[in-house]
Amino acid sequence: MPLQIRSKDEAEGLIEQATEIRVVKGKGDSVKLKMRTPKALYTFVTTADEASAMTKGLKTPIIDF
Repeated sequence: MPLQIRSKDEAEGLIEQATEIRVVKGKGDSVKLKMRTPKALYTFVTTADEASAMTKGLKTPIIDF
């Protein structure tokens, strides 16, 4: 079961540890970032602009859905 992250600071720390990031577009402007780490799967719900800013320049593979 994925763990939901509510803090942007916590999500930014997990993005750097992630082995894979999936970007799932929801209704309207909402986007869900799914970050796979060696320990667990984490999700973070945010806006499309904020998600693109957070994932910009990462070496981690990013998969868009």
